[in-house]
Amino acid sequence: MRIGVLGAGNMADALATHWVRAGHEVVVGGRDKERARGLAARLGGGAKGDGLREAAAFGDVVLAALPFRAGAEVVRDLGPQLRGKALIDCSNPVGPGFRLLTGGGASAAEQLAAAAPGVQVVKAFNLCHEDVWRMRPPVFDGRPLAVPVCGDDGPSLDLVRRLVRDTGCVPVPGGGLERAGLLEATAALFIGLWVGEGADAQAIAPPLAYASGPARG
Repeated sequence: MRIGVLGAGNMADALATHWVRAGHEVVVGGRDKERARGLAARLGGGAKGDGLREAAAFGDVVLAALPFRAGAEVVRDLGPQLRGKALIDCSNPVGPGFRLLTGGGASAAEQLAAAAPGVQVVKAFNLCHEDVWRMRPPVFDGRPLAVPVCGDDGPSLDLVRRLVRDTGCVPVPGGGLERAGLLEATAALFIGLWVGEGADAQAIAPPLAYASGPARG
Protein backbone atom coordinates (compact mmCIF):
# COMPACT_ATOMS: atom_id res chain seq x y z
CA MET A 1 0.00 0.00 0.00
CA ARG A 2 1.16 3.55 -0.70
CA ILE A 3 0.93 5.71 2.42
CA GLY A 4 1.41 9.45 2.65
CA VAL A 5 2.14 10.91 6.08
CA LEU A 6 1.37 14.56 6.79
CA GLY A 7 3.65 15.66 9.60
CA ALA A 8 6.99 14.49 10.94
CA GLY A 9 6.32 14.39 14.68
CA ASN A 10 6.01 11.60 17.21
CA MET A 11 2.75 10.06 15.99
CA ALA A 12 3.98 10.08 12.39
CA ASP A 13 7.16 8.34 13.52
CA ALA A 14 5.45 5.73 15.70
CA LEU A 15 2.75 4.67 13.23
CA ALA A 16 4.83 4.87 10.06
CA THR A 17 7.48 2.65 11.67
CA HIS A 18 4.95 -0.21 11.83
CA TRP A 19 3.81 0.35 8.26
CA VAL A 20 7.31 0.40 6.84
CA ARG A 21 8.05 -2.86 8.66
CA ALA A 22 4.87 -4.32 7.14
CA GLY A 23 6.23 -3.59 3.66
CA HIS A 24 4.20 -0.52 2.74
CA GLU A 25 5.64 2.35 0.70
CA VAL A 26 5.75 5.54 2.76
CA VAL A 27 6.36 9.19 1.91
CA VAL A 28 6.61 11.56 4.87
CA GLY A 29 5.59 15.13 4.13
CA GLY A 30 6.25 18.26 6.13
CA ARG A 31 6.45 22.01 5.82
CA ASP A 32 10.09 21.48 6.77
CA LYS A 33 11.24 19.04 4.09
CA GLU A 34 14.58 18.43 5.80
CA ARG A 35 12.81 17.29 8.97
CA ALA A 36 10.58 15.03 6.87
CA ARG A 37 13.63 13.56 5.14
CA GLY A 38 15.26 12.99 8.53
CA LEU A 39 12.28 10.99 9.74
CA ALA A 40 12.15 9.02 6.50
CA ALA A 41 15.84 8.13 6.92
CA ARG A 42 15.16 6.85 10.45
CA LEU A 43 12.19 4.80 9.20
CA GLY A 44 14.32 3.09 6.56
CA GLY A 45 12.65 0.57 4.27
CA GLY A 46 12.80 2.92 1.31
CA ALA A 47 10.69 5.61 2.99
CA LYS A 48 11.10 9.05 1.45
CA GLY A 49 10.73 12.56 2.80
CA ASP A 50 9.24 15.48 0.90
CA GLY A 51 6.67 18.26 1.16
CA LEU A 52 3.08 17.99 2.35
CA ARG A 53 1.68 18.19 -1.16
CA GLU A 54 3.94 15.41 -2.46
CA ALA A 55 3.03 13.09 0.42
CA ALA A 56 -0.68 13.72 -0.09
CA ALA A 57 -0.43 13.02 -3.81
CA PHE A 58 1.58 9.83 -3.23
CA GLY A 59 -0.63 7.99 -0.78
CA ASP A 60 -3.57 5.70 -1.44
CA VAL A 61 -4.10 6.31 2.27
CA VAL A 62 -2.89 9.46 4.02
CA LEU A 63 -2.24 9.89 7.74
CA ALA A 64 -2.89 13.39 9.09
CA ALA A 65 -0.49 13.45 12.05
CA LEU A 66 -1.04 17.16 12.60
CA PRO A 67 -1.92 19.40 15.55
CA PHE A 68 -5.65 20.03 15.82
CA ARG A 69 -5.41 23.75 15.08
CA ALA A 70 -3.38 23.15 11.90
CA GLY A 71 -5.21 20.15 10.47
CA ALA A 72 -8.13 21.78 8.67
CA GLU A 73 -5.94 24.48 7.12
CA VAL A 74 -3.47 21.91 5.75
CA VAL A 75 -6.19 19.59 4.46
CA ARG A 76 -8.05 22.47 2.81
CA ASP A 77 -4.89 23.42 0.94
CA LEU A 78 -4.30 19.80 -0.12
CA GLY A 79 -7.87 19.07 -1.18
CA PRO A 80 -7.11 18.26 -4.85
CA GLN A 81 -4.35 15.82 -3.87
CA LEU A 82 -6.53 14.13 -1.24
CA ARG A 83 -9.85 13.90 -3.07
CA GLY A 84 -11.28 10.37 -3.08
CA LYS A 85 -8.62 9.04 -0.71
CA ALA A 86 -8.80 7.71 2.84
CA LEU A 87 -7.48 10.31 5.29
CA ILE A 88 -6.74 9.07 8.81
CA ASP A 89 -7.21 11.62 11.59
CA CYS A 90 -5.38 10.68 14.79
CA SER A 91 -5.58 14.11 16.44
CA ASN A 92 -6.97 14.94 19.86
CA PRO A 93 -8.47 18.42 20.29
CA VAL A 94 -7.75 18.49 24.02
CA GLY A 95 -6.67 21.66 25.79
CA PRO A 96 -6.03 23.00 29.31
CA GLY A 97 -8.06 21.26 31.98
CA PHE A 98 -8.44 18.28 29.62
CA ARG A 99 -11.29 20.06 27.85
CA LEU A 100 -12.31 19.55 24.24
CA LEU A 101 -11.22 22.45 22.05
CA THR A 102 -14.07 21.77 19.63
CA GLY A 103 -16.45 23.44 22.10
CA GLY A 104 -19.30 21.00 21.53
CA GLY A 105 -19.30 21.63 17.77
CA ALA A 106 -18.01 19.51 14.92
CA SER A 107 -15.31 17.01 15.86
CA ALA A 108 -11.75 17.45 14.64
CA ALA A 109 -12.37 14.64 12.13
CA GLU A 110 -15.57 16.27 10.85
CA GLN A 111 -13.72 19.57 10.47
CA LEU A 112 -11.17 17.85 8.24
CA ALA A 113 -13.99 16.36 6.16
CA ALA A 114 -15.64 19.78 5.82
CA ALA A 115 -12.33 21.37 4.82
CA ALA A 116 -11.85 19.02 1.87
CA PRO A 117 -15.10 17.68 0.37
CA GLY A 118 -14.61 14.35 -1.37
CA VAL A 119 -11.96 13.18 1.10
CA GLN A 120 -12.90 10.04 3.05
CA VAL A 121 -11.91 10.87 6.64
CA VAL A 122 -11.48 8.01 9.12
CA LYS A 123 -10.90 8.59 12.84
CA ALA A 124 -8.44 6.15 14.42
CA PHE A 125 -5.30 5.85 16.57
CA ASN A 126 -6.25 8.73 18.89
CA LEU A 127 -6.66 6.97 22.23
CA CYS A 128 -3.02 6.20 23.06
CA HIS A 129 0.23 8.02 23.70
CA GLU A 130 2.74 7.72 20.88
CA ASP A 131 4.96 5.47 23.01
CA VAL A 132 2.21 2.85 23.04
CA TRP A 133 2.29 2.87 19.24
CA ARG A 134 6.05 2.28 19.38
CA MET A 135 5.50 -1.11 21.04
CA ARG A 136 6.05 -4.21 18.89
CA PRO A 137 3.18 -4.96 19.21
CA PRO A 138 0.92 -3.16 21.73
CA VAL A 139 -0.17 -6.22 23.74
CA PHE A 140 -1.19 -6.06 27.41
CA ASP A 141 -1.60 -9.17 29.55
CA GLY A 142 -1.58 -11.22 26.37
CA ARG A 143 -4.38 -9.20 24.79
CA PRO A 144 -3.74 -7.02 21.70
CA LEU A 145 -4.83 -3.41 21.95
CA ALA A 146 -8.21 -2.68 20.36
CA VAL A 147 -8.45 0.40 18.11
CA PRO A 148 -11.88 1.98 17.47
CA VAL A 149 -12.31 3.17 13.88
CA CYS A 150 -15.00 5.65 12.76
CA GLY A 151 -15.85 6.50 9.16
CA ASP A 152 -18.51 6.47 6.46
CA ASP A 153 -16.77 4.94 3.43
CA GLY A 154 -16.52 1.14 3.34
CA PRO A 155 -13.38 0.80 1.17
CA SER A 156 -11.58 3.45 3.22
CA LEU A 157 -12.50 1.69 6.45
CA ASP A 158 -11.16 -1.58 5.03
CA LEU A 159 -7.80 0.06 4.27
CA VAL A 160 -7.54 1.59 7.73
CA ARG A 161 -8.48 -1.68 9.43
CA ARG A 162 -5.62 -3.32 7.54
CA LEU A 163 -3.24 -0.66 8.81
CA VAL A 164 -4.51 -1.19 12.36
CA ARG A 165 -3.71 -4.89 12.04
CA ASP A 166 -0.26 -4.00 10.73
CA THR A 167 0.47 -2.33 14.08
CA GLY A 168 -0.39 -5.60 15.84
CA CYS A 169 -3.73 -4.26 17.07
CA VAL A 170 -7.36 -5.25 16.53
CA PRO A 171 -9.74 -2.85 14.72
CA VAL A 172 -13.11 -2.25 16.38
CA PRO A 173 -16.07 -0.75 14.47
CA GLY A 174 -16.78 2.66 15.99
CA GLY A 175 -19.64 3.71 13.73
CA GLY A 176 -19.87 6.55 11.24
CA LEU A 177 -17.82 9.72 11.24
CA GLU A 178 -20.52 11.45 13.28
CA ARG A 179 -19.28 9.34 16.21
CA ALA A 180 -15.69 10.61 15.93
CA GLY A 181 -16.52 13.26 18.52
CA LEU A 182 -17.23 10.48 21.01
CA LEU A 183 -13.73 9.08 20.42
CA GLU A 184 -12.25 12.53 20.95
CA ALA A 185 -14.27 13.00 24.15
CA THR A 186 -13.12 9.59 25.34
CA ALA A 187 -9.52 10.67 24.79
CA ALA A 188 -10.14 13.83 26.83
CA LEU A 189 -11.64 11.75 29.65
CA PHE A 190 -8.84 9.18 29.59
CA ILE A 191 -6.05 11.76 29.45
CA GLY A 192 -7.62 13.58 32.40
CA LEU A 193 -7.79 10.36 34.39
CA TRP A 194 -4.29 9.21 33.48
CA VAL A 195 -2.49 12.52 33.81
CA GLY A 196 -4.69 14.49 36.17
CA GLU A 197 -5.72 11.77 38.60
CA GLY A 198 -3.21 8.98 38.10
CA ALA A 199 -6.15 6.63 37.65
CA ASP A 200 -6.30 3.43 35.60
CA ALA A 201 -8.81 4.28 32.88
CA GLN A 202 -8.82 0.66 31.71
CA ALA A 203 -10.52 -0.32 34.98
CA ILE A 204 -13.61 1.79 34.19
CA ALA A 205 -15.44 -0.78 32.09
CA PRO A 206 -16.43 -4.30 33.14
CA PRO A 207 -15.57 -7.31 30.94
CA LEU A 208 -17.84 -7.80 27.94
CA ALA A 209 -19.66 -10.69 29.63
CA TYR A 210 -20.86 -8.21 32.27
CA ALA A 211 -21.62 -5.28 29.98
CA SER A 212 -25.38 -5.90 30.28
CA GLY A 213 -25.22 -6.88 33.94
CA PRO A 214 -24.05 -10.05 35.64
CA ALA A 215 -25.24 -13.35 34.21
CA ARG A 216 -28.01 -14.90 36.27
CA GLY A 217 -28.25 -18.62 36.75
